[in-house]
Amino acid sequence: QVQLVESGGGLVQTGGSLRLSCAASGRAFSSHAMGWFRQTPGKEREFVAAVSSSGDSTAYAASVKGRFTISRDNAKSTLYLQMDSLKPADTAVYYCAAVAPSRPLGYYSTYEYEYDYWGQGAQVTVSS
Repeated sequence: QVQLVESGGGLVQTGGSLRLSCAASGRAFSSHAMGWFRQTPGKEREFVAAVSSSGDSTAYAASVKGRFTISRDNAKSTLYLQMDSLKPADTAVYYCAAVAPSRPLGYYSTYEYEYDYWGQGAQVTVSS
């Protein structure tokens, strides 16, 4: 089991930046591929970004590519999402998630169903 706690959400103006953090505890953080998802009321949760267990491989949704950066610090058991050039359409609850360990080196996933552990979510609101 791994426990995940997000922080860093808040209110920001269009064009601003925020950095989300996800602190992990429990099983070895470095053995988990990780991802960020987001959800707005009445909509399905959607993929935002993913990173392999080592941090060497990443993937992004088309809507955030070039504006968001996913990274991880395995020594601190923390996942990050740097969000720049924010838009009102980025307003959502953001969730960090972990894939169960024992996946191939370089593995990451863009599919919600492949994630086994989830944080409680952090609200990000971008005002116009």
